[in-house]
Amino acid sequence: MIYPERKDIIEVVYASGKIVSENEYRLAALSNGTIIKKLVKDGDTIQKQQLLYIVSSEGVQEKYDAALKNYNVVTANLSDNSPLLNDLKLTLQSAVMKCSNDSVTYYRYKDLWAQDIGTKGNLDNMYINYQLSVNQKKIAEQKYYAALNDLQVSYSNARSQLTAAGKSLKEYFIRSDRNGVVYQTFKEAGETVNVNETVALIGERASQVIRLAVDQQDIGRIKTGQQVLLQTDITADTIYEAVVKYIYPVMNDQDQTFRVDAVFTRQPASFFIHSSVEANIVIQKKNKVLVLPRNVLSGNDSIWIRESRGAKKIAIQTGITTLDNVEIISGVDEKTAVMPSSKFNEP
Repeated sequence: MIYPERKDIIEVVYASGKIVSENEYRLAALSNGTIIKKLVKDGDTIQKQQLLYIVSSEGVQEKYDAALKNYNVVTANLSDNSPLLNDLKLTLQSAVMKCSNDSVTYYRYKDLWAQDIGTKGNLDNMYINYQLSVNQKKIAEQKYYAALNDLQVSYSNARSQLTAAGKSLKEYFIRSDRNGVVYQTFKEAGETVNVNETVALIGERASQVIRLAVDQQDIGRIKTGQQVLLQTDITADTIYEAVVKYIYPVMNDQDQTFRVDAVFTRQPASFFIHSSVEANIVIQKKNKVLVLPRNVLSGNDSIWIRESRGAKKIAIQTGITTLDNVEIISGVDEKTAVMPSSKFNEP
């Protein structure tokens, strides 16, 4: 005979997974080439924008140098010391002065002619000189501003070409985009690398995340803040405590699971990332409740009990169910003699 007894019972959901670094990411190459310098090793602490690898870039470097040289030439041609613009500016200034002088001379001769002083021929000559000066001034202005506009367009193009060449060249210098630690490098100096090929695994040293896979039938019972008890392959029987931090809403079609992230309530002194874990997510706990071994159940909600005239099958109300025990909410008490269902041949 088996009698119900009072025990603490915990309802859990099993999940498996691995430990990853907080903000872990795989740094990838942005260009094809050969690694000519590797500047970090596994375990190094790195800073944002720190240079990790240099990829061969002879052709790209030459394009950048040519773009830079062209940019410097165009910039010099637009500066205050530009020989081209200064020559055209001096020509324009001379044309302006000559036009001004010829204008004064012409109008002086015109006033004298109005007073019957001078000759008509001299006045006509002064007018022709004045008109020639006006035309020369316009031509000088057109040449100066046309050259200035051409140089400004050339400067804009040179700047764009230099920016593009610089961007292309930067792709051959692989840098970290955040602070962290290099957990693993995948390329050595002398090896070839392709675009989007991973060269390093980077993450945060001080914080890890437990990435779990929960079966689709159980995901509805998982909530943020729930306690997680876990073991790792590396630390054997040591049990660590964590809490559910985030539940991802999209199911993995390959294994019909949902991703659940948990974080340690107390950060372990050290951990090897990507170590496998097995975890129990605590759904609810109850203390000193009435329980029976799970194998005495007949179906999901019935048991056999002993009476004076033999055995009788009765219905019960159950609560939390674990691998070994089941909570009995109503139907029996601690004095009820329960008979194993295995003694009865039921269909």
